[in-house]
Amino acid sequence: MSQLSESPQVETGRKPDDKPRWYVVQVASGCEKKVKADLEQRIQSFDLADRILQIRIPQAPTVKVKKDGSRVHSTEKILPGYILVEMILDDTVWQIVKSTPNVINFVGAEQRRTVGRGRGHVKPVPLSPAEVARIFKESDAAEPVVKMDLRVGDKILVIAGPFKDFAGEVIEVSPERGKLKALLSIFGRDTPVELEFNQVEKQG
Repeated sequence: MSQLSESPQVETGRKPDDKPRWYVVQVASGCEKKVKADLEQRIQSFDLADRILQIRIPQAPTVKVKKDGSRVHSTEKILPGYILVEMILDDTVWQIVKSTPNVINFVGAEQRRTVGRGRGHVKPVPLSPAEVARIFKESDAAEPVVKMDLRVGDKILVIAGPFKDFAGEVIEVSPERGKLKALLSIFGRDTPVELEFNQVEKQG
């Protein structure tokens, strides 16, 4: 008898949904693409295309600025160690996703065991429409996030914007916003100015 048929039929702790929802699935670090490919193969094997609709690894475009000033275009996972699956969740779908190699668990509410010790199973909880919109808005952003190895005290040269060709010193870095503050010598006075990462070039 296969592992699938031996699995308990009440693990989700919920009645089957009548419409697809987005769920977050935790996977082994660095295995997001492999899990996605394996799960897509299982969808075909078990004929579940009408119940597991989409699998996404949310990624955002980035530009890494290297020390020599060169720029490397790439993508960066928004939720490393997790994938998003749009599905109509029932016990069969739960079992197939949960038993996929390198899948750790669904993200949800842990159900306590009624008898004995140990952790109970996790009841998958779907993302709200607002959460889905926020993740996909970041993933579908047209403008790449600029990543730069900058620290307080670094010397920079402004290469774009109204302060182009001004040199200065970094006094604050906000990598999550892609911005920095630098002291620029303007009319003989050190003036703090907020700049985008893509407006500056690291010197030295």
